[in-house]
Amino acid sequence: MSVDGSHLKRLTTTLGYDGGPFFSPAGKQIVYRAWHPQTAADSSDYRSLIAQNLVRPVRMDIWVMDADGSHQRQVTNLGGASFAPYFHPDGKRIIFASNHKNPRSRNFDLYLVNADGSGLEQITTNVEFDAFPMFSPDGQHLVWASNRHGKVQGETNTFIADWVENP
Repeated sequence: MSVDGSHLKRLTTTLGYDGGPFFSPAGKQIVYRAWHPQTAADSSDYRSLIAQNLVRPVRMDIWVMDADGSHQRQVTNLGGASFAPYFHPDGKRIIFASNHKNPRSRNFDLYLVNADGSGLEQITTNVEFDAFPMFSPDGQHLVWASNRHGKVQGETNTFIADWVENP
């Protein structure tokens, strides 16, 4: 939509949960998290929860679409909950949080993947929650939220690190 709220356009229509969108650096694509029911039972469960204004975000993957909503495509298929995607400034890679190694846990780590779904790389390995990553516009820094080093259990703090590319 326009900044003034006019020209509102719905971009997704598939039954399921879509959210957390961010534009690519060039503004031509949108990355987001999504889960779409695959069975009649999943669809029924989803509709029942939505009727109560609830969702069950235990399974989500990363998706990309063109800025006009066309060419929607799934990037990850990891199991667990993958969310909080954000494009790297090069527009070719996406950083996100996931608990796919242990989907029942609250231990989320950061991962980097190419926009075509190839080249998955784990970025953090802390036993605490790491999520909501974003790159600085120049790609020199990464900021994210984490429960590491909290004074009390569940305390979330903001971390900033230099981003160094492997040669």
